[in-house]
Amino acid sequence: MIDTMQLFGSSGIRRKADGNFFELVLKVATAIGIKYNRVVVGCDTRTSSDAFKHLIMAGLMASGAKVFDAGLLPTPTLALVASKFDAGMMVTASHNPPEYNGLKVINPDGSAFGPKQQLEIENLVTDLPTVMVSWDKIHSSEVYRGAIEQHINQIQRQFPGKFRIKVVLDCVCGAASVITPYLLRNMGCEVLALNSDVSGFFPHPVEPLPENLGDLMNTVKGSSADLGLAHDGDADRLMAVDNNGDFINGDKLLNILAARVGAKKVVTTIDASNAIDDAGFDVVRTKVGDSFVSEELKNGGDFGGEPSGAWIFPNNSLCPDGIYAAACLVDIACQQKLSELVASIPYYANLRSSIVGSNIDINKLETILVSTFQPISIDYVDGIKLNIDGGWILVRPSGTEPKIRLTVECKDQSKVKDIHSRASKIIEGE
Repeated sequence: MIDTMQLFGSSGIRRKADGNFFELVLKVATAIGIKYNRVVVGCDTRTSSDAFKHLIMAGLMASGAKVFDAGLLPTPTLALVASKFDAGMMVTASHNPPEYNGLKVINPDGSAFGPKQQLEIENLVTDLPTVMVSWDKIHSSEVYRGAIEQHINQIQRQFPGKFRIKVVLDCVCGAASVITPYLLRNMGCEVLALNSDVSGFFPHPVEPLPENLGDLMNTVKGSSADLGLAHDGDADRLMAVDNNGDFINGDKLLNILAARVGAKKVVTTIDASNAIDDAGFDVVRTKVGDSFVSEELKNGGDFGGEPSGAWIFPNNSLCPDGIYAAACLVDIACQQKLSELVASIPYYANLRSSIVGSNIDINKLETILVSTFQPISIDYVDGIKLNIDGGWILVRPSGTEPKIRLTVECKDQSKVKDIHSRASKIIEGE
């Protein structure tokens, strides 16, 4: 029997792309086909994605669902066309290494399946019937055409006119390769595209972190570009580089995009900087993971996001959309130099790190951390967040990998390294 207690993480289901995962994916697809009649399916560029996509389609059809194959496309593009179906299923492991793959299950409004839906699917996976629908109830699949064009057209309608700037774009040979370069050129940009083929072999680690984006930053500097943009593997994330070739911190980007859409209420994660609160937005915080942000946005909000690069525009979709975010940043960069805008936004020093280990006792850690740092208060939204004088310490299990995430923020930059170092030693000692 498959253990489904940890089936869904903070962003769908992810595993090593091996035989065990093939078995699990087939069961999940079969369970979803029992509950949802019309399902659209897509995949990213990973070498295993096409195989998993066809496995999903088989499971869905065996359950009697009608299946539509949207092909290779980004997650936010699939989320857009999912509005015409009962559900969407995306094959992607997002920013995980190439040997991983995964599933994201999407509602018609673009949001990821919520906790109740996840539990329903987990229960079905645990107790699937041994006999599927009869032969005469199995439908043929159909190809769904035009998803990329629909997404481009939807975004262009909201960004009319021509944007005469130079943009360097790193698609990391992921799904963004089939849409973002074409969108930006249609918008009038001169685009220098890096890593924009769909080989499925990533030229650098997929997560758009500054240490992975050296070529992007150097190309922006060397070409005197106005903006640099970087996607992850399925293009639900976007990070940026300013006109000086400097990486824009995710907390500042959260502030920039929230202001761009005229947001009053912002939904973000527990690990986002307090700078977003001090900017005057009405802020609601969730567990880390874009699915939790999307779920909270159903209760109201003008913008959502997390500093890792997932940006949600609820008037557009409840799915994080790195392609729409790219258009927003092009619009902003046409109005002023990004370096000047970034410099105008308050920044509180923070450090983020990951510590390998899935068996670390969080409760025991809390006792030691509280004794060491004497917090003013503690939040339990996700893991343990110790609010200390002038900052905070967040320790939480990763929702996608067997790691402990540590984030430390201090308004006094001279303190952040020391606090981070002391907290790291406590976690590693555990």
